[in-house]
Amino acid sequence: MTKNRKTEEAGFVVCLKNDGYAASLERHKIYRRLHDPEAEKDGDLRVIDESGEDYIYPGDWFVLIDVPKAVEVSLRKTA
Repeated sequence: MTKNRKTEEAGFVVCLKNDGYAASLERHKIYRRLHDPEAEKDGDLRVIDESGEDYIYPGDWFVLIDVPKAVEVSLRKTA
């Protein structure tokens, strides 16, 4: 896992799996996803986890979701 703040926000995901990262990811929780073409080429996603930092995790640990605008605004305020 690596960190990089030079990416842009790409939406939201729900965590389905957190093997070995229970302190960093909560199952069934919504997380902000950042666009990272290099990670995505390998099937991974860059996610802002519980630490407030962005890390690369396996893409199959998450499901991409669309949220209503009001929910999106609220999630962005809390992040």
